[in-house]
Amino acid sequence: MTIAYDGTDFCGWQKQTPYEDSVPEGLSLGAVVAEQVVGESTESVDAGVAAAVGRERIVLRTVQEVVERAVREVVREPVVLIGASRTDSGVHARGQVGAFTCAAGETRGIGWPTERGTSGLVKAINARLPRDVLVMGIEPTVDDFNPIRGATRKLYTYTIWNSSSRPLWDRRTAVHVWDRLDVDAMQVVGSIIEGEHDFAAFAAAGHGRLSTVRTVYACRVREEPTGEQEARRIVFEVEGNGFLWNMVRIIAGTLAEAGRGRMTPERVREALATGKRELAGPTMQPHGLCLEWIQY
Repeated sequence: MTIAYDGTDFCGWQKQTPYEDSVPEGLSLGAVVAEQVVGESTESVDAGVAAAVGRERIVLRTVQEVVERAVREVVREPVVLIGASRTDSGVHARGQVGAFTCAAGETRGIGWPTERGTSGLVKAINARLPRDVLVMGIEPTVDDFNPIRGATRKLYTYTIWNSSSRPLWDRRTAVHVWDRLDVDAMQVVGSIIEGEHDFAAFAAAGHGRLSTVRTVYACRVREEPTGEQEARRIVFEVEGNGFLWNMVRIIAGTLAEAGRGRMTPERVREALATGKRELAGPTMQPHGLCLEWIQY
């Protein structure tokens, strides 16, 4: 499945069922809860966790949960949807990839017969999805296809609205930066980031990866017209063989600091060489980030 979504009102891609009282402040339960609160069983609870008895779990509104539910309704099977990239809360996608397995039509009323093709399947699933997520296409594949391990390249974009006035129509998909940014300076830093490096300085703490070595095939900066006087839309394109947690958002923060004149090429080289997180730029806000495509 190729899936597109506006991530504004989703709590990211991955399904989550936290305790109701552990949902971070600032998240409206009315906006993020996908299901009614479900009670947690008190059986087999030892004394060490007795305080948790009676707490309630909720199902957050995530892309995986919403799409998986729609697929189950269509194929009438308890399928599990696997996603290629665990985008964070607020992050968008035009080319997320997911995969599920269902019967090919051997059992009456279960699965999806292969002879029917996939266009009807796309329509049936989309009819059950909310307005901020859409299945763009579905293709049958090999039995051992894995959307995570099979990916060879990904492209993310990060969009900045560079103007003294805040964006209106781009407010969900672009981060507002007041300072006039130097695109040429950002492109110089982008060229330094390209190549195979240890990107430890460009990863959030707790990323959980054994290796922080990644290859960035391209880190490009372009300026797009906005139709508004003095407003600029600046887009970063970052293409690589894989990314660490928050890596693209930290690269975006590094490029933005270079555009402000606060980040030198020498400091970026030092960050790559030493792995010191404090040498790289800040982690930019999530809503400027979009997963454009994944190659297999």
